[in-house]
Amino acid sequence: MATDPAERATDWLSTAGLRPTRQRLALAELLVGDGQHRHVTAESLFDAAKTDGASVSLATVYNTLRAFCEAGLLREVTVDGARSYFDTNTTDHPHFFWEAEGRLSDAPSEELELKRVPDAPEGAEIASVSVVIKLRKT
Repeated sequence: MATDPAERATDWLSTAGLRPTRQRLALAELLVGDGQHRHVTAESLFDAAKTDGASVSLATVYNTLRAFCEAGLLREVTVDGARSYFDTNTTDHPHFFWEAEGRLSDAPSEELELKRVPDAPEGAEIASVSVVIKLRKT
């Protein structure tokens, strides 16, 4: 298993068969270079890339995140219909959304219990169930 951030990013892209372009490598290294899972918005990843000295446009960040999602490397989590977060942990798990901070974090899967979900309408199947628990401070 790769321990160098650049090597980890290259391996991550190759698992999905994605060509390691300069921009993809720069963004992949920010996403998985340290081996930790994270939740990012396109804007936060763009800001991190700029801080890191990467030469990428916001449009490139959006396009790259979409490509990573289509390749199965990221999962998109939509919080309120207007804001998307991208999660490097692609397993099924619930999330907390911290309203005041605009931050997404993992919620403990072992504490979530879904007894039943509605049947899919005729001609459709359930692809996934997304659980986002919105939090506000009391």
